[in-house]
Amino acid sequence: MASISSTGSVSSAGIGSGLDVAGIVSKMMDVEKAPLTLLQTQASDISTKISAFGALQSAMSAFRDAANALTLPSAWSATTATSADSSIASGTTTSGGTAGNYAVTVSSLATAQAVATGAFANSTALVGAGTMHIDLGTWAAAPANSFTAKSGSTGIDITVGATDTLSDVRDKINSAGAGVNASIVTDINGSRMVLTSSNTGTDNGFRVTAQDGDGNNTDATGLSGLAYDPQNSTAGTSRTQSAGNANATINGLAVSSATNKLSGVIQGLDITLGKVSATPVQITVGQDNTAIKGSISTFVNAYNALSTLLTADTKYDATSTTAGPLQGDSTAVSMQRQLRNIIGASSTASSVFGTLSQAGLEVQKDGTLKINDTKLTASLGNLAEVKKLFSSNAGSDPSNYGIAQKMGSLGNSMLNTGGLLVTRNTGLNTTLTANQKRQTDMQSRLDATESRLKAQYTALDTKMASLTTLSTYLTQQIAGWNKST
Repeated sequence: MASISSTGSVSSAGIGSGLDVAGIVSKMMDVEKAPLTLLQTQASDISTKISAFGALQSAMSAFRDAANALTLPSAWSATTATSADSSIASGTTTSGGTAGNYAVTVSSLATAQAVATGAFANSTALVGAGTMHIDLGTWAAAPANSFTAKSGSTGIDITVGATDTLSDVRDKINSAGAGVNASIVTDINGSRMVLTSSNTGTDNGFRVTAQDGDGNNTDATGLSGLAYDPQNSTAGTSRTQSAGNANATINGLAVSSATNKLSGVIQGLDITLGKVSATPVQITVGQDNTAIKGSISTFVNAYNALSTLLTADTKYDATSTTAGPLQGDSTAVSMQRQLRNIIGASSTASSVFGTLSQAGLEVQKDGTLKINDTKLTASLGNLAEVKKLFSSNAGSDPSNYGIAQKMGSLGNSMLNTGGLLVTRNTGLNTTLTANQKRQTDMQSRLDATESRLKAQYTALDTKMASLTTLSTYLTQQIAGWNKST
């Protein structure tokens, strides 16, 4: 760096002496920085390993979850229902379903009560002021026409103003939450209000009464024209459909439901009725191989992802002379060995299937698994034994446990606090932190060393510049003396 002397002349390190002070200090510092460069390289390697172990932890977690899923009874109890004619009756299996055959005959479908008013000129016609009251309940058959309010149901009042149109009343009914839906249907005679139960079933019928502003609560004019109460001889509306339950027989046993979905009649099976049929429709509940294969496929895919990752991390490519980030790492190698030992080992959990390969999960040369669908499908014909191969935990000897049980335990032992993967990752992070502290300390020492070297060589440069000046002066004096003599 250039500087101004007290005499006003410009000076810079090396100018007076000819020394390359900056170059000398730079090269000396390159030697001093070698240990720091080594620490930085080590830190990069450690960070790469931490990243690799993070990916392994994630892959192991996914595999452990897939293995644990195969230890649950629900993974092996999946069922499906098929119908000989789903337009008449179809089935959906739920938890607890078991194999069986059910003959379903549908005698009637569930219906909602519907009533229609007389014709108005249009939807903007005024209806008449007053109060409508809507109750839910059950109607007795004619001629009694008696109404029994639904247990736990509370009637709803709807206030209608003198300026309210047919459309306004429809909207008020629909927003009241009375269990009745209102719509306007326009036919050749005009616009009619159609009221329909929100839900099907005999218990969800409804009665509409009116406190009509004109003083007559049962005639066809004013607000009473919307009332439906045959027990009290209302005249403004007529019933177009009665509320009714669905009725059917299942294997000869009569059943009834407020809806067209029969739930709770057969444990683990919901039946949806589609239309009336005097001929029985067969619904068959059987083992759901598609769902079971899906769980097994998830297990295989998760294992293959983990196995492939381990292979890539631990391999050495002689052609390119490059090694994976965990090549030679004892934790990664141990993990790979334990996984392969369980996957390829024989098992006594099942008396029929001694290995995964026998059940249709074949071990490949690269250590991954491949599903032989034909063999797996055949194996699922003996579901109980396939289930044992994967999920058995009978007895006190863990060596007799199923493959999924062993894999789930291995995953827990590696991922839980104190586990192999967690401990290794913690150790690497601790090492990286220590490395970074050493880098910080070393950088401070290097900065001090560089400052010291610069000061020393700058002083040397100044001294040599002074000597050079003196030498020049003496040479000039001697030359002058020689001339004078």
